[in-house]
Amino acid sequence: MNKPTISSIFSELSKLDEDSFPPVEKWDPPLCENVEMRIDRSGKWFFMNSPIGRERMVNLFSRVLRLDSDGFYYLVTPVEKIRILVEDKPFIIIDFEVLSSGEQQIINFKTNTHETFSLNSDHPLRVEVNKETLEPSPYVLVRKNLEALISRNVYYKLIDLGEEKGADLGVVSQESFFKLY
Repeated sequence: MNKPTISSIFSELSKLDEDSFPPVEKWDPPLCENVEMRIDRSGKWFFMNSPIGRERMVNLFSRVLRLDSDGFYYLVTPVEKIRILVEDKPFIIIDFEVLSSGEQQIINFKTNTHETFSLNSDHPLRVEVNKETLEPSPYVLVRKNLEALISRNVYYKLIDLGEEKGADLGVVSQESFFKLY
């Protein structure tokens, strides 16, 4: 097998429909071990230690990303899969919008790869707190078992939007309450 390049991987992915998510969970191609890819904590993608600057390429790669039961992330095409090192989560929530108000409120999130979805029971929010620093790390489920880290500025805006229910501070979206810490 020839050593893959970013253009050969992109070429294979370009054959896929850009508006849908391919059935990566059904594909079982061989592992390609001579490629280094990673996503840093800020959501920046790297190929062979070089940043991937083309937004379209990153967006396309994100559509064929999966997290396997071995705990590793993979970029999966019908012909090969590449392990990707992910420093925290593969996506970052960069913005949100609020529709309506009160119990009818809906919070729609936007990721760094331009996916949008509503905060709801299918896309719940959770917060992990570092036991040493007490710093919160808020996450939301994007799809399947792939989560996004909510950026600090978005998290603080959610806190400003938050309301108290008993001893908890959180936000309401699609009639569900999500704790913020």
